[in-house]
Amino acid sequence: MANSKLNVDGALMLEQPFVRVPYENYRKVFRTSQRNVEKEFGPLQNASNDLASRAQAGSLTTEDALKSVQSAWMTHSILTHTSSSHVRLWVMLLYLHSWGVKRQLSDLNETAGKPTLDVMRERLEHLATIESVQSTTEPEFSRWADTRLDRWLVDWTLRNGKERTAKRIARDKDIQTLVDIDLFSDIKRIEDALTRHSCTEALAWCSENKAALRKIKSTLEFELRLQEFIELARQRRNEEAIAYTKKHLVQWQETHFEEIKRASALFAFPPTTTCGPYKRLYDVARWGNLIRSFRLAIYNLNTLPNEPLLHLSLYAGLASLKLPACFDTNTKNVDCPVCDGESAALSAATNKDVIMAGASTAGSVHDTAGHKPQLSPTSASSPALIIGTMMSPASAVQPLGLGKLAEEVPFSHHANSTIVCRITGKIMDEDNMPMAFPSTGSVYSLEALQEMAAKNNNVVTCPRTGDKCTFSELRKVFIS
Repeated sequence: MANSKLNVDGALMLEQPFVRVPYENYRKVFRTSQRNVEKEFGPLQNASNDLASRAQAGSLTTEDALKSVQSAWMTHSILTHTSSSHVRLWVMLLYLHSWGVKRQLSDLNETAGKPTLDVMRERLEHLATIESVQSTTEPEFSRWADTRLDRWLVDWTLRNGKERTAKRIARDKDIQTLVDIDLFSDIKRIEDALTRHSCTEALAWCSENKAALRKIKSTLEFELRLQEFIELARQRRNEEAIAYTKKHLVQWQETHFEEIKRASALFAFPPTTTCGPYKRLYDVARWGNLIRSFRLAIYNLNTLPNEPLLHLSLYAGLASLKLPACFDTNTKNVDCPVCDGESAALSAATNKDVIMAGASTAGSVHDTAGHKPQLSPTSASSPALIIGTMMSPASAVQPLGLGKLAEEVPFSHHANSTIVCRITGKIMDEDNMPMAFPSTGSVYSLEALQEMAAKNNNVVTCPRTGDKCTFSELRKVFIS
């Protein structure tokens, strides 16, 4: 029961983006409402202050109030200091007008804000489910974990441009409010525009999130403005490029003066130039860099990791399984996810040997992940065999499957090892001791070798090397 106790903090470790995305959406709704308030009520407030001061001074007439009725806001000072019944009438009309504006803002919050609040509420309720769960064996946790896996699958498909698949999974699993399809749809829309060499959509997004981008010190807007200038220079529209510089680039000169100065020299260099700095500015590959910069910025704003959540969760498991034996073609285990695909390519790429001591690759010494750790026989007559394994060119291919993800994580550390026989697949322990061949050091279990000796007149044969000896010549092996 102790092993199955739920670690709530660990389960929620990757869930910050889960609640942050709708929170950021609601902030956008709030900012939109705030801009509408400033737009609608700003002129009303200014006009009302003017009317109040004039009424207090006794110089306000009915005609003046009529002129200001559409742009003034009723304040307490107007009602207090106005004695004219006609002015009071217009003030009441102002109140009705302002009430209509407030109703419009209320409708905006109801139509745009309430759905986002509902999403936040459902997501928080989803996370709160496991707070009352005590064990990972409870059915409630299994249902929650299944939903979490579905969310991660949708996240993976969205990041890889499979929007239709993501929508299908979300609909079939009824988790539309628990995934960020709308966010990634916006990302795809803006990235598609950048792919078409258009900065309009990305600049509009920068304008909507100007304060947040400034807070994280993002230079995305400048990069987009610079690229638009480069495109004007590419088309040799010099007058428009100069006007564009004055309007959009001059404001960045304090922080990006060198980039602006270098870009200004494009007037003297055609797009076919071979001069390094200006050839790089004209390079169309810059659009790919803009796409990556935009995605990094929008991920940072929503605290989304750069990699899919599914990958991050797999990293944790792979880090506990990864061993040097995973990168040796002779010691791979078909049941190990780290060995999935040609993960040995990493060893070949880094030109490092896999060092194994005390047992040949024919023996099978595995830790809890099912792999061979370093082993050293303690018997005086048992030779210590050091094997340096270099990957052949044939094995140095692009890693596939989970083996590719495993390259990104460190090797695991296990205080205790488990030795598994390569013949029977059974664990070797004090009741089924590991036995080594005297000449090669190949290690197998006592049970497997006893069975082999009984069938072959007390002679055992290493299935890997073909080495033969009598059963009595085998040596016991101990893990140091």
